[in-house]
Amino acid sequence: MQVEFEKVDAYEPDRTLKGKLRRRLIRLAYRRPAKVALERPMVSFSFDDAPATACEAGARALEARGLRGTYYFAAGLAGRDGPMGRFATGADARRLHDAGHEIACHTFSHLDCGQSSKAVTIADVDQNAESLAAWGASDPVSFAYPYGDVGAPAKTALAGRFKTLRALHHGLIADGADLNQAPAVGIEGEDGEAVAKGWLDKAKTRKAWLILYTHDVADEPSQWGCTTGALERLIDRAVADGFDVVTVAEGAKRIGL
Repeated sequence: MQVEFEKVDAYEPDRTLKGKLRRRLIRLAYRRPAKVALERPMVSFSFDDAPATACEAGARALEARGLRGTYYFAAGLAGRDGPMGRFATGADARRLHDAGHEIACHTFSHLDCGQSSKAVTIADVDQNAESLAAWGASDPVSFAYPYGDVGAPAKTALAGRFKTLRALHHGLIADGADLNQAPAVGIEGEDGEAVAKGWLDKAKTRKAWLILYTHDVADEPSQWGCTTGALERLIDRAVADGFDVVTVAEGAKRIGL
């Protein structure tokens, strides 16, 4: 008997003028500047939404090199089908956790934190934390805003709860970076690998911390994912260039959080 899973539709961002202004202005408000002094550059490989392929091919690419990554789980997506394929399950999260990967928070329902109230945001994050705990993962210390979007209610509500709150705008975590809306660089699309390589070069020059993210990892990935080969080449490039490859939680620890 074939089991039917509810399908998750692709997201459409708020493209109104109000939405565009909010996204621009929120990066200037409620900031928590980082203090970063590293002897060697750092890079974290992270996977948003935790598609099953990221938990399989992505994990294998890291583990084969003795490394670990960060998986931002939205527990409400677990086992469902979406634009990036099947999402991972609680059993996958437990397996990753037991193997030393970081299980991080991405809200329960993959909430749009750009338009949600403070109360709704807190309730959704609490529900996700409860689900991760039930799966056997530790209490998350890293968070990523779904869709990279955030408004004042969510940013202020979560500011003291996690060591880092990650967004999607490009940049490095260096002195002055906002840890309440930390930059990251996506390995996605046709030029994803090239873009990531460019940011690795910048991080190496500045001895900064770079967080890379992707979604699915497959031979024919979605527009939000990358190929296994691209991920492997980026990992090898980082190691060859002298980066410390760390989970987001470990990176936060190394800058004193």
